[in-house]
Amino acid sequence: MSVIMSEIDAYKIQQIVDNGNAVQISLVEDVQTEPLSQKQLIIENVSKKLDDDTKKQVMPLLDAILQAQPTIRVKSYAQTNISITMPKNRYVKMGRPQVGDRLQVDLKKI
Repeated sequence: MSVIMSEIDAYKIQQIVDNGNAVQISLVEDVQTEPLSQKQLIIENVSKKLDDDTKKQVMPLLDAILQAQPTIRVKSYAQTNISITMPKNRYVKMGRPQVGDRLQVDLKKI
């Protein structure tokens, strides 16, 4: 018995290179993320570990300490990149998608 793993995601076209007979499309996973600050991550992690009484005492102090620190943005998600090269006639049959268009990509292990 084989298990089929499948994940269908939307990808946004970043770049198209048309070489005449072939077209190369560079895709990046189309996900919406919010940047997280290092300060926010520290406060959330400390908050999870404390009981309510300790939290009331510690959090104002921690906030004051972190206020003096520079805000460093942390990426919250590493996007998947895919590069596909296909015959130009297949690209035309797809409707000639352009940069910024979204494509559905079905990745499966079979």
